[in-house]
Amino acid sequence: MKFFSRLLTSVTLVTAVFAQSSSVDSYIASESPIAKAGVLANVGSSGAKSQGAKPGIVIASPSKSNPDYLYTWTRDSSLVFKALIDQFTSGADTSLRGLIDDFVSAETALQQVSNPSGSVSTGGLGEPKFNIDQSAFTGAWGRPQRDGPALRATAIIGYANWLIDNSNSSWVTSKLWPVIKLDLDYVASNWNQSTFDLWEEVNSASFFTTAVQHRALREGAALATKIGQTSVVSGYNTQAGNLLCFLQSYWNPTGGYVTANTGGGRSGRDSNTVLTSIHTFDAAAGCDATTFQPCSDKALSNLKVYVDAFRSIYGINSGISSSSAVAVGRYPEDSYYSGNPWYLSVFAVAEQLYDSLTVWNAQGSLNVTSTSLAFFRQFSSTVATGTYASSSTTFQTLTTAIKSFADGFIAVNAKYTGTNGGLSEQFDKSTGSPTSASDLTWSYAAALTAFGARDGFTSPSWGASGLTSPTTCSTSGGGSSGGGSTVAVTFNVQATTVWGENIHLTGSVDALQNWSPDNAILLSAANYPTWSITVNVPASTAIQYKYIRKYNGAVTWESDPNNQFTSPASGSFTLNDSWR
Repeated sequence: MKFFSRLLTSVTLVTAVFAQSSSVDSYIASESPIAKAGVLANVGSSGAKSQGAKPGIVIASPSKSNPDYLYTWTRDSSLVFKALIDQFTSGADTSLRGLIDDFVSAETALQQVSNPSGSVSTGGLGEPKFNIDQSAFTGAWGRPQRDGPALRATAIIGYANWLIDNSNSSWVTSKLWPVIKLDLDYVASNWNQSTFDLWEEVNSASFFTTAVQHRALREGAALATKIGQTSVVSGYNTQAGNLLCFLQSYWNPTGGYVTANTGGGRSGRDSNTVLTSIHTFDAAAGCDATTFQPCSDKALSNLKVYVDAFRSIYGINSGISSSSAVAVGRYPEDSYYSGNPWYLSVFAVAEQLYDSLTVWNAQGSLNVTSTSLAFFRQFSSTVATGTYASSSTTFQTLTTAIKSFADGFIAVNAKYTGTNGGLSEQFDKSTGSPTSASDLTWSYAAALTAFGARDGFTSPSWGASGLTSPTTCSTSGGGSSGGGSTVAVTFNVQATTVWGENIHLTGSVDALQNWSPDNAILLSAANYPTWSITVNVPASTAIQYKYIRKYNGAVTWESDPNNQFTSPASGSFTLNDSWR
């Protein structure tokens, strides 16, 4: 009887998996053209929902209020066009070339627009967003955001490599390389400076930013070699090595996850980390953990910790088993629009899993380590560490279950997709109703890339294979454009606060936001009542600084006089203060 019971359970499971797969197939068939149309409707002067935008400009959303997203973000635009460029260069949609040329022209113009972050030569490339008529946005904002130049370079490099392969290297050298080089020089010179994260809330160091900067410099050096611009190659590779070394510091071995930001006072469990794996995916690198490839043991462990963080905080996840897909958001402490699931975050989980399956199937095996064991035991409670060939029952059991798990996340988004296939930014954590910005371009692009990953699509390699991290990290910027030496300074301050009150830091140098209370750096309360952050500041420099409190819109400065110190010529330095 036990045999027949197990057989019945197995048949029931297979039937359920098949039913879910068929349902997901149907959703993708209907949603794919809607998502593609959703992206195109939000691009340029001819977009159905982007009236007023210059050609090639990507609007974040047509929403003009609650929230007002009718702007163009360098980050969002670059991620969207990376997806479109992949479709074009793979031959999936050869009609996109004109739109891609418009994008390159638009970004070429935006690079030259002076803005609150500076001019093209004084930091302006770190400006996060612009008006859709290509003028500067001058309102208060979280700036700079240093992932944008890296992502834009990566998108355009993909197009440049296709042009070279199709005998048009002269266009790359004359038109594309100057744009790419400006962004890469910015990355090489500024990667070691603090940045607002991709959610525009935390000013520290960001895992996502570090990883995409590393990728951009690697593929930038390779492109420079192809077109004979060899003077920059050494500088880019040097800084890429430093970035790769720094990237390792985000790993939290005790918790088994990647800490998304070095500041911000949150747990560090964040969609930032999943987005990093899919946007730095290189199938040729296999399951490399140094670059946190999707199927690496660290990325898989991180994925489980991240997903599990949302199981009990959203009402719509109630009653779902601990090994099934659930709705996920940006990070569990999120309060924006009361903190809800995001479509793009849900799609990202599915995409990381599909990318993993693609690599495992290609290499004919998967490896379970002590780091990834908890992830795999969601699907087989008896699995042990070891390598399992594709011919083994264990491989087949695990990959079948993981494919179903990935499809489950697509099914979550399918369940809560808006009327007529519309994808907003978020859906309500209690009701599942779409909320926040409607027709978010990034949501539609995330759908397209997740669907492509399910079909096994992979972008060309960017050079992640075989990389090793330097044993010693340097925090000095530089590259082909030079850059001053910096040192890492840790600021610790003892300060008791009330719930909702936070401690920030500002001071007399760019790295400390030049005394700006609006852009002051948020410290981490992970070791409360000690608030901390590490910032790379200019070496051998006399620096003044103060801590400030922010609570319910009110700003309270420390009493006079200013704190001050002289940074060392090299190495690192720690300051231990008490609020006064």
